[in-house]
Amino acid sequence: VQLQASGGGLVQAGGSLRLSCAVSGFNLDYHAIGWFRQAPGKEREGVACISAYDGRRVYTDSVKGRFTISRDNAKNTVYLQMDNLTPADTAVYYCAGDLNGRSFYTLDLGNYNFWGRGTLVTVSS
Repeated sequence: VQLQASGGGLVQAGGSLRLSCAVSGFNLDYHAIGWFRQAPGKEREGVACISAYDGRRVYTDSVKGRFTISRDNAKNTVYLQMDNLTPADTAVYYCAGDLNGRSFYTLDLGNYNFWGRGTLVTVSS
């Protein structure tokens, strides 16, 4: 089982980035995947998730209307499209999955039991 996040980089405020989470070892149809971020000196927080089975999407309030999570089952990849970025979005972004195949709609970190390495997103003002 592996989760590999990529796509981070440096972007100016107002710009866009698309993060990718390449998944191997389990089927996206049956496992929730979430994106999380951790800014320097802050706790890790949930950003967006896509649930198992019905693909329902959940976003934290600060990114609603700007970020979009999606999945491509054929490529076994989950994406996070980030638009209208602000310096407050600067963080290391992680993708994580629930290997137990449970059905839930939450960004609670405790529900995600497998984590990939992060990718750094830096937004300059």
